[in-house]
Amino acid sequence: MDKFIVIGERIHVISPEIKEAIGTRNPAAIIARGKVQLEAGADYLDVNIGPAERDGVEIMKWIVPELQRALDNAPLVLDTVNQDAIRAGLEAYNPAKGRAVVNSADAGERISNLDLAAEFGAISIGLLMKKGVPASNDERNEYLQTILEHAMEAGMDPAEDVWFDPLTLVIKGMQEKQEEFLEFIRVLKEMGLKSTCGLSNASNGMPKHVRPVVDSVLCAMSIECGLTSAIMNPTDKALMDTVKTSEIVLNRTLYADSFLDI
Repeated sequence: MDKFIVIGERIHVISPEIKEAIGTRNPAAIIARGKVQLEAGADYLDVNIGPAERDGVEIMKWIVPELQRALDNAPLVLDTVNQDAIRAGLEAYNPAKGRAVVNSADAGERISNLDLAAEFGAISIGLLMKKGVPASNDERNEYLQTILEHAMEAGMDPAEDVWFDPLTLVIKGMQEKQEEFLEFIRVLKEMGLKSTCGLSNASNGMPKHVRPVVDSVLCAMSIECGLTSAIMNPTDKALMDTVKTSEIVLNRTLYADSFLDI
């Protein structure tokens, strides 16, 4: 059984500190956030530069090598809707410690990101949506088939080259949709496909003290259903302890009294 993959979410242009660092091309704050996440147990770092319509190419050409040089070629998830910027990031990427991940292709206008990932030997996240939130698991399955077909036509192995995201939905306002989300993770597991999600999206809008509890519980439930990776906050110790304990309970790692300290 493969290790659960933790993708650090904290290099995000929505953060004023990261936005300023990108705008001034000062990598110190970005590198510091990356280092903290890797030390906390992240396997990948998500680098979210937002839409970056005007200067996305230049940002990716700068940020990818800066991060990898400073962090021993840590593997990255390149996160933007700007496809030209994704290409620039892939061209600058060093795969010595792991393949790049494109975030993301979907079943609509961004499906061509699968072709881009295939061209560079990268992994792609396959977001199970087209326009807006999927109304049901039947709709998720329709999008899954579309992405599967396109990935195979591009020469990708869907079981290894695509991480499928069934789309984490906000609990506050979409509580009745959570069981379907978990059920579809099971569907992906049964098909032998890898999965991922933006874990903290589910707790958006909740009080600050509630969010870590919700994220930890959803994480454990999702791992039991078969989730193989998540974009999450690795500096949340309770959340990381949940991942480690889930792996112990599912007999994926060997128990020791000190397992939470490893």
